[in-house]
Amino acid sequence: MTSSLSTLTALALVLAAPLQARAEGADPVPAPARVRAVRPGAAGGGALVPASVVSVRRATLATRVAATVRAVNVREGERVREGQVLVSLSDDDVRGALGAAESALFAASAHERRIRTLAAARAATPSELEQAGAQRSQAEAAVASARATLAYTQVRAPFDGTVQARRVEPGDLVGPGQPMLELEGKALELVASLSEAEARGVAVGSALPFQAGAVRGEAVVTALTPGGDPVSHRRGLRAQVRKADGELRSGDFARLVLPVGEGGGAATWLPRTALVERGDLTGVFVASGGRAELRWISVGEQAGDAVAVRAGLAPGDVVVDAPGALRDGQPVEVLP
Repeated sequence: MTSSLSTLTALALVLAAPLQARAEGADPVPAPARVRAVRPGAAGGGALVPASVVSVRRATLATRVAATVRAVNVREGERVREGQVLVSLSDDDVRGALGAAESALFAASAHERRIRTLAAARAATPSELEQAGAQRSQAEAAVASARATLAYTQVRAPFDGTVQARRVEPGDLVGPGQPMLELEGKALELVASLSEAEARGVAVGSALPFQAGAVRGEAVVTALTPGGDPVSHRRGLRAQVRKADGELRSGDFARLVLPVGEGGGAATWLPRTALVERGDLTGVFVASGGRAELRWISVGEQAGDAVAVRAGLAPGDVVVDAPGALRDGQPVEVLP
């Protein structure tokens, strides 16, 4: 009997031990995780919109005559000066036509002088003098036309620039309007399309920061279409590059940083360090009510270390940066 009583007493003590330990605080509430937060917004304090880097001055060089290419004096990537001869065409037939026109002008001018002398002696009528003058004017026009045609056999650079494409070689037969060279100037500009919300606060003359890979710079708006495209309902923008901290080239992809207006036209951007990936899902931890709340989001394009958030965040949300091993519902303390 005594042995059975001892066994029951020992069992009661074992069962009571966890309750006593819990009452004495053996399993305390975990301390809040100290985290830093990032405010959703746009890099640089504005909305990022995609843009293309293009040359302010571009030209596709062609000719008005049908001729054989005699020489091409430049290659792709070569810098040229305004007025430099880039392509020479065969001009034998054009020079022959010019010579014939000059001979006709000489004869017409001599005939007019004779008629003028006869008219002074009243040996020719005024109508004969007028007809001789008309013939001389026609001959002068023919000479001017032949000289202009001869000028088109020497294709010259219309401005200082760089040869982007060479489409003909010596011996090729070219016709009027056929592209031979593509030339781009040194000055660059950014071309973009804006929604009505993004265009708020932007005007001709506005200075806008931009990003193009590792290059940062500033561009000044030179054109902003007043009406939107009937299909996309977006407005066209051109901004000339005024300064850049690196090398820009035509064809580069860039992003303009637009001011955020009252209409909230900016997309939400977050650093990649704030993202949490679970398989095909992407989310962030939002500090809400002193706890971490896992929020799934829809992400868009990337710009450097920033990612556009298309859906899942609300204005005023405080997103945890670099959450590490943070868990949903865990108490958090947001550092200043």
